[in-house]
Amino acid sequence: MSTPPTPPRQILFICSQNRWRSLTAERLFDGHPHYQARSAGTEPGARVRVTAGHLGWADMVFVMEKKHTDILRQKFATELEGKHIINLRIPDKFQFLDTVLQDLLRERLAEHLPDFTTGFE
Repeated sequence: MSTPPTPPRQILFICSQNRWRSLTAERLFDGHPHYQARSAGTEPGARVRVTAGHLGWADMVFVMEKKHTDILRQKFATELEGKHIINLRIPDKFQFLDTVLQDLLRERLAEHLPDFTTGFE
């Protein structure tokens, strides 16, 4: 008998406006067999604003800056219990799908997501 496939890990990317950094990170995982990705922003004008539902869905939460961690902990303390937030330390100076941003995301995510670079063969 074969082992049933492992369900994809659910990862959430957070930035301020959910227009450039977190949305680019989400796109890197389109079609990945090991991960499902979503993204959201912390600011009122964000393309998609983070909710308790996003945090409940996520197995892992990645933020782009420390201020995003602070906002999440202030607004969603209960939903974050038992969840580790990983700060990628990526400044707000890139456009959507910027190649430098993509390279930086790949580099910083590799240590946290061992199956990130596999599965696209």
